[in-house]
Amino acid sequence: MGTEVERNANPISSSTDEDLKELEADYAKLREETEQLIIERTELDSELRTVRKKVERLEENVNLLKMPPLIIGHLQDVLDHERAIVRSSNGTVFQVSLNQRLDPEKMKPGTRVALNQDTLSVIEILHEAWDPMVSGAEMVEKPEITYDEVAGLSEQVESVREAIELPLVKPELFAKVGITPPKGVLLVGPPGCGKTLLAKAVANHTDATFIRMVGSELAQKYIGEGGRMVRELFSLAKEKAPSIIFLDEIDAIGAKRLDGSTSGDREVQRTLMQLLAELDGFDALNDVKIIAATNRPDILDDALLRPGRFDRVIDIPLPDDESREEILKVHLENINTKKVQLRRVVEKTQGYSGAELKATCVEAGMIAIRDGRSVVVHSDLMAAVTRLDKKRSQGSQNSSPEALYS
Repeated sequence: MGTEVERNANPISSSTDEDLKELEADYAKLREETEQLIIERTELDSELRTVRKKVERLEENVNLLKMPPLIIGHLQDVLDHERAIVRSSNGTVFQVSLNQRLDPEKMKPGTRVALNQDTLSVIEILHEAWDPMVSGAEMVEKPEITYDEVAGLSEQVESVREAIELPLVKPELFAKVGITPPKGVLLVGPPGCGKTLLAKAVANHTDATFIRMVGSELAQKYIGEGGRMVRELFSLAKEKAPSIIFLDEIDAIGAKRLDGSTSGDREVQRTLMQLLAELDGFDALNDVKIIAATNRPDILDDALLRPGRFDRVIDIPLPDDESREEILKVHLENINTKKVQLRRVVEKTQGYSGAELKATCVEAGMIAIRDGRSVVVHSDLMAAVTRLDKKRSQGSQNSSPEALYS
């Protein structure tokens, strides 16, 4: 009897074991799925936080874009820790309140500030900004031109070195003698004779910041813009001292002042007067030297030429026979030449400037390349001289360098 009961109970026991195994398997599966869901939720939470931060940044950007613009002005006087006198960009003067969080040590007359458009209160202090035409485009790296490349101008090089390089390199010599170093030099001469080349060589040997500005760039349309650019030019040079300012084609703003003139001429004259004030003003230039260049010295204003502004006027004439030979040697040094009779080339290039001599060497190289050769021979140089003579004859005699300096 007991045996039969046990036999009947066995199927139930085995069924229960199978159910337990299935439940355990389901539980393990559910547990694995739960862990996977927890991981996915953690990742989603992280992505949600990232998206929320991005949304906050975008909202901040939108709020900044919706903010009204600020007015740029300059401090004229600080009355106390709460009030100041400012001049806005349109020239109007206001008494305004100051932001108490601003550094009082930086609140000095002349400081560039941002003003609230409605209340005109000072919101923040701005860094001084230079005109892009003054700071970016005109500041060049240390030139690689050396004095060896300024051929045929030994006397002029010596004069420029004494007036510009020596005060920057050995200022103690002038202090011992008890004289004030020259402020600058004026280079005059026909186009292409090496005025810019000489200025670059001086900047290279003095390790000075070289700032180049063409005179026509200082002639602006609106009243006061040219004078402002001149002030910023000299302020930038003082900040980057030792520095050399090279004013090329200074006759664009330095022409003689006449009684009968247009509004444009008067603005150019204002720019000239600002330049004169900077050259001979109350602020010492110290380690700032000025080199100016022009091919029309006859039209320059007398005030610009007086001693104390440009202490030396250095004439750079057309090269003579010996100078032309030195210039040709410099330009032919890196050219593959063969059997070149340099003296005959010098004789044929009477009246050539340094730039024209360089153009002759380049044209000779082009002729050799056109003929499929890698060597420049004497006939190439003579053919190049013939071509340059044709180009020179096409111009009017009045515009030639010889006519200007005859």
